[in-house]
Amino acid sequence: MRSVLLAIVLAVVAGGCAGTAPPPAPPAAARPATDDEVRPGDVRVRPMTVDDDIADRVIAVVNNDAITLGELQESIIAFRQENRQRPALGDEELAREFLARLIDTRLQLQEAEREKIVVEETEVAEELAGRVKRYGVTTQEELEKLLKDQGLSIDAVRARVRDSLRLSKVIRRKVTLRISVTDQEVAQYLEENRANLETGLAYHARHVLVVPEQGSGDAGVEAARIKAEMLRAQLLDGADFAELARAHSQDASAKDGGDLGTLKRGELAQDVETVILALEPGQVSRPHRSALGWHVFRLDSKDSLDGEALARAKQQIRDILFRQKYQARLDAWLSDVKRRAIIEVRM
Repeated sequence: MRSVLLAIVLAVVAGGCAGTAPPPAPPAAARPATDDEVRPGDVRVRPMTVDDDIADRVIAVVNNDAITLGELQESIIAFRQENRQRPALGDEELAREFLARLIDTRLQLQEAEREKIVVEETEVAEELAGRVKRYGVTTQEELEKLLKDQGLSIDAVRARVRDSLRLSKVIRRKVTLRISVTDQEVAQYLEENRANLETGLAYHARHVLVVPEQGSGDAGVEAARIKAEMLRAQLLDGADFAELARAHSQDASAKDGGDLGTLKRGELAQDVETVILALEPGQVSRPHRSALGWHVFRLDSKDSLDGEALARAKQQIRDILFRQKYQARLDAWLSDVKRRAIIEVRM
């Protein structure tokens, strides 16, 4: 239950950059500012001068808004509780990552304040109820007991939920609502990436394999080609493919009438697959030479990007393009916010 509670805390403490990797640590050593030249965009660094164990010690100031050691420790503890199966990170590395994350979160909350973004009490109650339900806590009393066991209060968690909702609203206003993906962009992406999007689509084919006689040299190769041409001619005249394959194919699939089964794109050699997929369903290929001999293929069926498959592909493309634009706009917005901020790091 301890890890359950900490999961709730982590979800809101680190919510400023939800869905993204932790941002790099603030550029503490890049250009420390002196007391006489503090400007927006600067990061002033002061050496640690107090006991590490004082939880309410201020370790960073973001535009006159303090971040304490206790907040940082709480974030790290929660992260470790929820990621015990992952390789352990060192204290110093975690401290850098989570301090940067807390600074970003604080900057975004300040932007929400400037934008006069309001979170109603009913929104907080609904969000808190949803989080509690997901983690199996069923009553207010049970929740408060869990919080008390961890030295926290319901008011503290409610405040973090409120901050999380404010972050979501400011990001929606400043980032999400300013992004659009046009049909033209989707069509262009589809055209440029069709081969990749078709990877994994299934097709069903058969073949007849004619192998040159061992040691027959070029003459044997040519004789096998001529035989393959004759078999193809019979198929074009209406011969049953399965019967012809059983009688003449020298591949293990002959017993199954030359059936290669249902294949995913990428499973066969590229040259062979190219020949097969160039066919229309029911069409027979010209003899194709491989390292084994001469093949005559027939395509029975193939999936393609049309109908429902095309609709799904277009929606996937729209999601991909949206995420790309979202991340780029979020990064640009955060960079602009930081350029206007004065940040002091005290560790």
